[in-house]
Amino acid sequence: MGSSVALWRHPAFRLGARDMASPAIGIAAWGLVTGVAMVKSGLTIPAAVLASLLIFAGSAQLAAIPLLAAGAPPWVLWTAAGCVNLRFLILSAQWRPYFGSLPRAQRLRMAYFAADLNYVQFMQRFPQPRPHPDQVPYFWGGVALNWPSWQLPSMAGILLGDRVPAHWGLGFAGILVLIGLVGSMLADRATWVAAAVAGVVAVATYELPLKLNIVVAIAAAVLVGWLMDHHTVREAEPADDRT
Repeated sequence: MGSSVALWRHPAFRLGARDMASPAIGIAAWGLVTGVAMVKSGLTIPAAVLASLLIFAGSAQLAAIPLLAAGAPPWVLWTAAGCVNLRFLILSAQWRPYFGSLPRAQRLRMAYFAADLNYVQFMQRFPQPRPHPDQVPYFWGGVALNWPSWQLPSMAGILLGDRVPAHWGLGFAGILVLIGLVGSMLADRATWVAAAVAGVVAVATYELPLKLNIVVAIAAAVLVGWLMDHHTVREAEPADDRT
């Protein structure tokens, strides 16, 4: 209990929450739209609530919704969700220099709460990949705002989804929110190129059945991002050797 109280009182905890305040509005809007979309797709309220709490990955939920509505088999749903969440493998590798020395149970708890915008804010605050006493409080400060900013509107969307008229166009609103959140994460040339490749491939393969163009686009973007990252590392090695 004492360590928990100390965490809440740590200045870095408040800093993490403050940094997350800016994107919290977009996260809340996205959560609301996703909650409504899950109910509109045919999920029962208990199943939608469970999905929101256990999956806690809006892009994976949104990717699975059209597949669910199209009657796709379970393996397609799992493949699409897995491909969408492949980015967390890369993000986890980036988190490792900061949190790799922590106990496994603590790392597992943090892994559940780790999200895209947590990562963006954290890396901007701690660009050097080495542990620092402020990092864990800062991480949990961001989580303290990010998690409820998603879950509470998502639950509201789930509970009120049947009362929302279809002509309100929440699906299009969700797309706009998602574009805005993705745009905030395009911080360098590699992410811009990967996003462009995903868009082009998704359009080019639009005629694939069961929305498989989404899976193909994600795979292409991940491959391009990995190749660019690998090339950048190889270019940096000679310079490091000279120093």
